[in-house]
This record gives sequence, structure tokens and C-alpha cells, in this order.
Amino acid sequence: MTLKAKLRAGIVAIGLGLAAFPALARENYALLIGAAEYQNLNPKYWLRGPANDVRLVQTYLTTASPVPFKPSGVIVLADGIDGAQAPTLAAIRAAVADLTARVQPGDFVYLHFSGHGSQSPALNPETELDGLDETFLPSDIGPWQDEIGTVQNALVDDEIGSMIDGLRAKGADVWAVFDSCHSGTVTRGVEEDDVRLRELSPDALGIPAELMQVSTRALPAAEAPFDEGSQPGMGSFVAFFAAQTNEVTPEKNLPKGKPGRVPQGVFTYTLFEVLAQNPGASYGQIGQEVLRSYATKRLATTTPMFEGDLDRVAFSGQAQDRVAQWTGVVEGTGFSIPAGSLHGLAEGAVLAVMAKATDADAAALGFLKLTAVETFSAKGVAVDKVLPAELPKGFLLRKIGTDVDFTLTVALPKAGTAPALEAALTALQAASGPRLAYVAAGEEADLRLAVIMDSPRPDAIWVLPSTGLLADFATTPSVSTADKDAAELGEVLADTLTTMARAINLQKLGAAVGSGSLNVEVELLTGKDKSSLQVAKAAEVPRLVPDDQVHILARNNMDQPVDINVLYIAADYAISHWFSGRLQPGDVLKKGLFKIGADVLGDERMIVVMTPALPQSPVEDLSFLAQDALDTTRSLGGSSLSVALSEAGFGQTTRSATALEDDTEGPAPGMIALELRTGLAGVFGPM
Repeated sequence: MTLKAKLRAGIVAIGLGLAAFPALARENYALLIGAAEYQNLNPKYWLRGPANDVRLVQTYLTTASPVPFKPSGVIVLADGIDGAQAPTLAAIRAAVADLTARVQPGDFVYLHFSGHGSQSPALNPETELDGLDETFLPSDIGPWQDEIGTVQNALVDDEIGSMIDGLRAKGADVWAVFDSCHSGTVTRGVEEDDVRLRELSPDALGIPAELMQVSTRALPAAEAPFDEGSQPGMGSFVAFFAAQTNEVTPEKNLPKGKPGRVPQGVFTYTLFEVLAQNPGASYGQIGQEVLRSYATKRLATTTPMFEGDLDRVAFSGQAQDRVAQWTGVVEGTGFSIPAGSLHGLAEGAVLAVMAKATDADAAALGFLKLTAVETFSAKGVAVDKVLPAELPKGFLLRKIGTDVDFTLTVALPKAGTAPALEAALTALQAASGPRLAYVAAGEEADLRLAVIMDSPRPDAIWVLPSTGLLADFATTPSVSTADKDAAELGEVLADTLTTMARAINLQKLGAAVGSGSLNVEVELLTGKDKSSLQVAKAAEVPRLVPDDQVHILARNNMDQPVDINVLYIAADYAISHWFSGRLQPGDVLKKGLFKIGADVLGDERMIVVMTPALPQSPVEDLSFLAQDALDTTRSLGGSSLSVALSEAGFGQTTRSATALEDDTEGPAPGMIALELRTGLAGVFGPM
């Protein structure tokens, strides 16, 4: 049984014994583990990002968390941090034992694991679906030891589960985050100096290959571990994982575009970026935002997983809306705020100066422009309007509007590696239009082009994510070169990139708009037939196989009509339009949309677009976004959202960003993205 499955088995009686403990009486603790320098392994296997992960998490917890963490309550075991103890197996065990002795019922414990993961033959094969233990690798990891049948100093999933159960047995609520891999294969299609994988293959640890060749089998339900999780008094538990057990997760220089960026775990940075902007969100909402960020920013192709009571507010805090305004401080002729790049701010952004949190944007006292942005702070100067000599005590700086950059940056192959593309570059740029920007190999980019000599198509130009990594040649876009002259190659490659960009931009727009202020419930239902449909839970990514059905359930809880459009982005970047219609107040839409086909399988998502309907107006129809019928020169007179959607579909303008403000009164439009993963039966790794 995998670590995810073991921990899931322990999530039985979440919340028992919690309500009796007042939130104010509790203590908050954290154990942050960052293993990077593996002294017993070749330095080529060392990592660079775990220390930066730990610094980021530690700073957030002690300065920006929605619940207070005392510095003395945050324990750090990490390589590369002054004063921190090395993350050895003995140190980790001692730290968890100390925490277990200290916590009281109602306390909260945050656990963070950044470093390498791997797999090894199971110590107790009868409890493992795949006969393998998943392991987190402390810094003193050693080689495989035949005499005892294990990897020296590995932290095995069974022990991690026991550690967590020990904390929960004391009545403490636990949130564990794992930014490491446990298995999976990946091909580095193009070398990127700032990208490393947090996965150590079993052969690097000296594990005999024949011991890793095991078969998956079913376990009787009676053998599920952690049955003690059903006992009254156990604390709640939530676990976040950077990747599925058959995937790997990278670290990369972040934040994107910042000169001083440093190596970070993509999952850790994305998670805390979401937390900083949504401090009062539930675990499920946080998971959904992380998935959306992965889809739109192209930082990784893995599928993060989220387990436990996802309806709880993170850190067992209080629910609150997304934070987009912060208390300002006057500093000489400028201003500073306790928010930065982690909160979605960037140099050049304009913030409104507000007297009160409840004031409308129109009541702004003036505006300032950000001149310097760090991870947790920013500075700015006044612009456009002279501010009052005396600003109100506790004035706020508010982020106004949301711009979406629809430009897609594409890195070209290294010079000399793709002569056919070099000859076609002029034709490619001419056919691409203003929204595709090409940069040299190695520069920061959303997508990367490469020739991969050991691929099934060594003559082709492959289109890779920003990391330059790919896991599956079958679903990675490519364009052959041997059968095309320069003009044809440029045209076909431009069409491929434009098709991808339309799908990516639709996801970008969905991430920027969010669910809006509409009170419309939307649920995704999947199953073999109508009688077996199940609702996908928050942050759950349904895994579907050919012939599985996909249905939608929407309920309008408002006193005004709402138009609903359902779009589907397939793994091959095709966009299908499945429904458009109007829900009157109180109406319920329950509609079967489609069955999963066997032609193209992979990461897919359904986009639900909701717009308030104006009296006597026609139903808003977004079928023009379908890839096969997209008319980029069409003139649209619908809602502001439909105009933005046209821009996402590469409407012919030269703007690189489209503002999403809408001057009309009433609730704002909303977009909901629902993730799916499709594959052939048996291809999904054990969970």
C-alpha cells in the first residue's frame, strides 16, 4: 500500500474530539525538513532547493500565516541553513518524538518534507499493493543493505504514518506536505540548468533490479492499516503530495521572471503562493488553486494529490475571502506593504490607496505604483493623483483589476541542433502572429522546442513544458521536419503552437476570473453509467478510462438568471463546446456531456463559464471557442467576459494583456475549472 493509501486509510474519524477545544487555547507547531546534501551519495544527486523551501515556509509561518506560529514552535532540520540541525534520520525521529510529547489536544502541527524520495522492496510485502515501500530520504541515507533487506537510514512510509498517528493520538490536528517523488520515469528533452528532479532511482541506492520487479495485487479490506484512526479523540489529518506515485516532481528557479530567483520546489512555491493569496481558504480550495496554477503556468506536468478533510479551513483557521488589500506604511516619500511576489504582486503594478476596507474602488484616495517587490514585501511611490497630506490611520493599499497576459513565450532549440527549424524561423515568426514570442534556448519561457535524438521521431521538433522535461512521447506535441520545406514547417509549427496557446490561455483566464461572486453551485459527476455517478470532491482529480461518462450538475441559487457554457480542453489541446443555456432562479441543470474516448488520453479539464444574464438578452454562446470553428476576426458584442475570451482565443489585436474589469452593475462573471485525468485501464499507478 502506498504512502498516500496508508495515510488515506487513517483518515477515518476526522474532527473527532476537536470541537471541545477553543481555537485560542491551542498552540501551533511546525517541523520543516529540507534534505539536499546526501553525503553518502554522488554529489550529482544533491539538490539545491530544499533549503529555500524551508526558508520560504518558515518565513510564511512566522510572519504571514493566518494563525500565529511562534518562532520557537517552528523546528528546522535542513541542509544549508545556518544554525539548523542536519536532517538525518535520527534527528527527524527525535524532533517528531519531542513534538509528540509537547502537543496537547486541539494543538496544530504542520509537517513539511522537501527532498529526494524513492522506492524500495517492502519490509512487510503483505501490506503493499505493489510490493514496494515509499521512502523519504534523510541526508544520511546510505546504500541498500542485503543482510537486512532495506536502504540504510531511509524514512519508510510505514514509519511516517506511525509518526503522524502518534501526534493525532494526542488530539493534535496535523497537516503534512510532501514535496518529493517516490517513483516514475521522465525524459529530459532539453537540458535546463535550473531544473532538478526530486527523485532518486532505486539503482542509485544499489537496490538490485530483480527486487524491484513486483506485481500489483489486491489486498483484503481487513488488512488496511491505521484502524485506530476511528477512535474518538484522534486529531484531524490532511496530506498534500507533490505528485502521484508514478510521477516525479521538479525544483526550478522561482519566482518566474524575478532576477533574484532561487531554486525552489515547484510544489512548495506554488502551494505557498496560493496560501498567501487565499489565507482563509479550505484545504480543498487550496488544492483546486494549486491544480489550476500548474495547468496555467506550465511549471510541471505532475498531478499533485490532496487527502483528508479538505472542507476544513487551512491551519484550522477562520474562513475569509481572498486577500487583495494590505495595510500600508509611509516610508519617507514612498510606501511599503507586507505583501510581495508570493501574493501576486509585481513591479509596475498599480495599487489604490483606500481609507477603509469596505470602500468601493471609486473612493480611492489616490494610487501608487510598485517600484520594488520581494517575496513577502513591496515598496511603491504615488502616481496619478496627489494624496492627502494626512492619510487615515490604518489606510489600505488595494490591488485593483486583474490583467491576463495572453502572450506565450517559446524557447528555440540550442543553436545547431535543429537546422530545419533555423531555416524555417522567418516563416515561423511570420505565421505566429503577435501573441507568440520566441526567445533563445536557455531563456525563461512557457514552452521549449527541442530535437530529441533518442525519441521515436528524431527528426521532429518537440514542444516541451518550461522545465524541458517530458514523461510520455505519445502525448507530447511534435512536428516532423523531413517531409516539409521551410515555409511549410514554419506554418505547421505555428499552427501547433497557436492551438496549444488557445487552450492554455483559456485556462489562464479561468484562473484569473475564478468563481466570481455568482451563487451558482457546479459539480462534476463521473461514472460508468447514470446509476453509478459520483460527485468529484474538492481538489479531487477523477481518473477516467475509455467509456466513463462525464456529467455536470449546476444549481442557480440566485434571484436572477445566469448563462452557463461548458467547454472541455482535451489532452491534445482541442477545445470542445458541450453546452450553452440559461438557468433561471432556482433552476437545476443535470446533463450528461460525453464519454471518454480512447484516442487521446492525459491531463484534461472542463471549464464552466457563468455570466449573469441581462433582461431580454440572447443566451451567451461561447461555441466560437471550439478549436475547429474558432473565428478570430469575429466581432463580439456580448459580456466583457466573452470579449476577454475572444482575446484568449487570439482575437486579432496587439495587446498582450486583457483587463477583466466589468463596469456593469450586479455580480461578476465566474469560471470554474474541473480537472480530470484519462488513461487506459491499469495505467494509473497505485495511490
